[in-house]
Amino acid sequence: MTISTQIDQVCERVERLLLRHEELERTNALLSEQVQQLTQERDSLKSRLAAARARVDDLLDRLPMPQNHTGHTDGTGGAA
Repeated sequence: MTISTQIDQVCERVERLLLRHEELERTNALLSEQVQQLTQERDSLKSRLAAARARVDDLLDRLPMPQNHTGHTDGTGGAA
């Protein structure tokens, strides 16, 4: 193998590495965009969940307390 052949092989490998690097940079940029979009979506869903919880808590607070008609406090509902 001559020096020229070795240099050509090294040049080809470097070119392939550069192409691969560019592909990885593009992939990384796309993935970064996806992460940003998903983060925004997650934050929106967390906000909506918190608002829904607050509404449920408010509704629960408005419910009347159950009345105990038997007058017993032993939890059996029957005569002690």
